[in-house]
Formats: sequence, C-alpha cells, structure tokens
Amino acid sequence: MSIWIVFKLIGSLALLMYGMKAMSESLQKMAGSQLRHVLGAMTTNRFTGMLTGLFVTASVQSSTATTVMTVSFVNAGLLTLAQAISVIMGANIGTTLTAWIMSAGFSFNITDFVYPAFVIATILLYTKKRRIGGDFLFGIAFMFLGLGTLRQTGIDMDLGSNEAVLAFFASFDPNSFFTTLSFLLLGGVLTMCVQSSAAVMAITMILCSTGVLPIYQGIALVMGENIGTTVTSNIAALTANTQARRAALAHMLFNIFGVIWVLIFFHPFVNMVCGFVGFDVTMTKESVTAAVFAKNTAKLTFVLAMFHTCFNLINTFVLIWFIPTFEKVVCRIIKPKNVDEEDEFRLRFITAGVLQTPELSVLEAQKEIVAFAERIQRMFGMVREIVKVDDPSDFAKRFSRIEKYEGISDNMEIEIAKYLEHVSDSHLSDITKAKIRAMLREISEIESIGDSCYNIARTLSRRTNKENFTEQQYIHIEQMMNLTENALTEMNHFMSGHKGQLDINRSFNIENEINNFRNQLKTQNINDVDNHEYNYAIGTMYMDIINECEKLADYIINVVEARMGIKQKDA
Repeated sequence: MSIWIVFKLIGSLALLMYGMKAMSESLQKMAGSQLRHVLGAMTTNRFTGMLTGLFVTASVQSSTATTVMTVSFVNAGLLTLAQAISVIMGANIGTTLTAWIMSAGFSFNITDFVYPAFVIATILLYTKKRRIGGDFLFGIAFMFLGLGTLRQTGIDMDLGSNEAVLAFFASFDPNSFFTTLSFLLLGGVLTMCVQSSAAVMAITMILCSTGVLPIYQGIALVMGENIGTTVTSNIAALTANTQARRAALAHMLFNIFGVIWVLIFFHPFVNMVCGFVGFDVTMTKESVTAAVFAKNTAKLTFVLAMFHTCFNLINTFVLIWFIPTFEKVVCRIIKPKNVDEEDEFRLRFITAGVLQTPELSVLEAQKEIVAFAERIQRMFGMVREIVKVDDPSDFAKRFSRIEKYEGISDNMEIEIAKYLEHVSDSHLSDITKAKIRAMLREISEIESIGDSCYNIARTLSRRTNKENFTEQQYIHIEQMMNLTENALTEMNHFMSGHKGQLDINRSFNIENEINNFRNQLKTQNINDVDNHEYNYAIGTMYMDIINECEKLADYIINVVEARMGIKQKDA
C-alpha cells in the first residue's frame, strides 16, 4: 500500500467528518430556537420524548449534538431525567439514518453530483439571507465527496487481493466469542479516540465491502461504536450537575444493555439481519464466480446499516417501558453531593468547552446569567441584614461573607465573558451576535450591582459606637433598601421571563421612586446636619448608603434594558 493511498484514505475520512460537522451545524443554525422549543415542549411523556429525539437527530444528523444538548437541558433544569432518557433513546434511532446515507454512498459513485452542489453553495454564501443554506449545501457536498473518495480508495487499495490482510482477518475465528469481544472493544476504543462513530462506521464499511472483513467482525465493530459514542456525552457532563451526569450515564447504560442482549443471540440475530438484506452468509470466494461474490459483498454496507437500525429499534422498544427503572439505577449509581455550594464559586450551567451549537451555548450562558443575578440579590439581602448588627464579631463574620460574594461576582463576570467570547468565535447569525452583545452588557452591570452592595457594606463597617445612625436614619435606610429590593426582584423576573410577557414600565417606575426618595433625603440630610440632629460624618456615611442604593438601581435599569434589547444611551 503506497503512502499516497494512506493519505487519500485519511483525507477522505477528514472530508467526511468535516462535511457531517458543517451540515449538522448549519442545520442547527437554521433550526435555532425551534430546536430548543421542540426539545422543551415535545417531551410530555416517554413516547413523545423518544419521537422528539428521533426527529431532532434525523434533522441535524448528529446523535452527539442531540445527546449533548439533552444533557445540557437537564443541567439547566429544562428537562427531567426521565424525559432526557426518552430523548436519548430516540436519538439512537435517529442516528441510524446516517448509516443508511453512508451505505448508499458506498454502493454507487456519487462524487459527480457534488460539484453542482459546490457551485450552488458558493452562490448562496454570497447572499446574506441564504448564507446558512450555502453552509448546509457545502456540508452535504463535502460529506458525499468524502464518501465517494472513500469508496474509490477502497477499490484502489484492492484489499480483497492482499493476502497479508486476508490472512490477518482469517486468523480470527468468526464463531469465537473472544473474536467478537475483541472487535467490539476495538470499535469502542477507535470511536473514543476519533470522537466520531461515523468515521469508524466508514472504515468498517470499506473493510466489509472489499470482502476483507467478515460480517460478524464488522458488526462487532459497529456494536463497539455504539458504546464508544456515549463517551462524548459523559465527557460533556463531567462538570455538569448531578442530574445531567445521570442522563449521560443512562445513555451509556442503554447502549451497553443492547450490546449484552445482542451478544447472547449474536449469530442468530446477525443471520436474521443478513436475511432481511438478502446477503448470503455462507457464500465464499471459492464457491462462486467473482461477479456473484462481488455482488453479494456489495450488500454488506446495507447489512451494517440494517443491523444498526434493528439494534436501536429493538433496544428502544424493549427499554422504553423501563425508563423509571433506568432512572432509579442511575440515581443509585450517581448520588448528589451533600455540599453547600451557596458560598462557593462554581458555574452551574456552563459546561467545559463550548457546545457544538452556538444557539445552545447562548442558552447555557443565559441560564448562568440568571443564576448570577439571583446570587447578587442574595448578596444584597446579606447587606440588609448587617445594617443593625452591633456585635463586632458577628458583623465581621457577616462582612467577610459579603466580601467573599463580591469576589465570586468578579469571577463569574470574567468566566461568563470568556465563554461568550469563545462562542462569538463561531459562525453566528446576526440575531445570536446581538444576543451575545446584550449578555456581555448584562454581566457587566450585574457585577456593578455587586460592587455597590460591597460599597454599602464597607460604609456600614466604618461606623463606631460613638458614631451611629439615628432611629430616623435607620427607618429611611430601610425604606430605601425596600425599594432597591423591589427593583432587584423585578430585574430577576425580567431575566427569567419572556420579553413579550414583561412590562418594563414597572422597573422604570421603581427607579423614579428611588430617585425622588434620594433627592428628598438629600435635602433633608442637609437640614438635619444644620439643625445638629447628627454630625456631618454620620450624615456623610448615611448619604453614601442612600446614593449607593440609587446607583445600584441605575445598574438594575441597565440590566433590564440590555435584556429587552434597548440600546445604551450615550454618556
């Protein structure tokens, strides 16, 4: 085998993987929020969940995208664990369409049809409205070009005449359980390494279609691919919450269970699948003419696709009735951490790395921002609690916690911003770009709210026993903080709600009330100092708190405006 053919094989595999990735990403862009809506709305029971997973995976041509998306939705609390398991089962059926497309690509030369697709795709790329359609066509063209090149490379390699290769595979006893297990493990390891079951499936089809790899070993490789592909969702769930890790584990257990029952009935089941396609398992190269043998061998790619389909259909049909049992098993294996994470810095919804679809990455970031805003409101609640704390040790303990929260808010802003910057490196629609700009503004203003909370706490820490607020000042501070709390509550209502159902005037009304109250207290403070109700130092600290609350309310309005898509006014 020449080095040129090796490079051609690797290059055609790379083309295939890139084409599938480009096609999947463009479909996800076109679907956008509809995909999220479908996953969230069409999973009312196990059967609709299964159909949803099937539909989404067949649409985007990527079971990995669907399972990672599902794990992320569980992490974000949009899907229950039972719903997620049903969606993953459907995704396993949906991914069988890829195997059928590939088997068709190996059966006849399709490279002649890809060049007109490249021409049309190039034209679409230069039109703003249909640019994503161009990406989709490019993805399909690259995928079919990769398949066609793989097919031709398999012919050029002429492995069926290579005695060394034939002798190697002939050394394995097709009836041995050890042989089946060895190829199963090999398929799993290869899929884990390349992170693409499609690429390993393509290699398997090349080896089978050239008559080198017996069908039993080929199907064992396919079974290994089914387990290897579950590693991706488990890696995605490593930094996620308990429920998301359980969903990923359920995906792996689902495929492992399927492999176990197939191993028990391996040869009868494979023979049954071969019968569906019309492949003669007993035919050998010596017993028939070369043309008859080649015609029989050409059916092997369809045998692999048929096995993949039958395996996932039967597995889903059997296990869909045991979803509650699956749920109990994964809950028993992965137990929740009994750790109070309230005062610890940890992103709850953003997982390691950017997810395959930018649309979903934006959703994850939005959920994280909502959690950020809720945390900041809790921080303000802590500030309110220390207003009347007189005991120095108790005050120091509470102040230390507020100081820790301020550090957490700084870290959250930086980490979310880094994530959004990473997402913005992808090819995004104009709508998604606008969302990311608004979200960057949101996290900056939320962090400023945290700074204001910390400033109020620092001002309160400057008090001494000799210099303390009057009872009337405490009442005014409490009234101002009540208004600020209302503004924060309304902001969080905005962050977690839908734009069409929200009334921004309520936030503006609260802010106007805060401004008017601040102006009233400012005037009154000057009069009280002149009348020697309290000294100037106390009056300054008092107004620092009032002014900081008013400034905090301005940041809240900025967050609400960013959420509603209102552009920031020039300074």
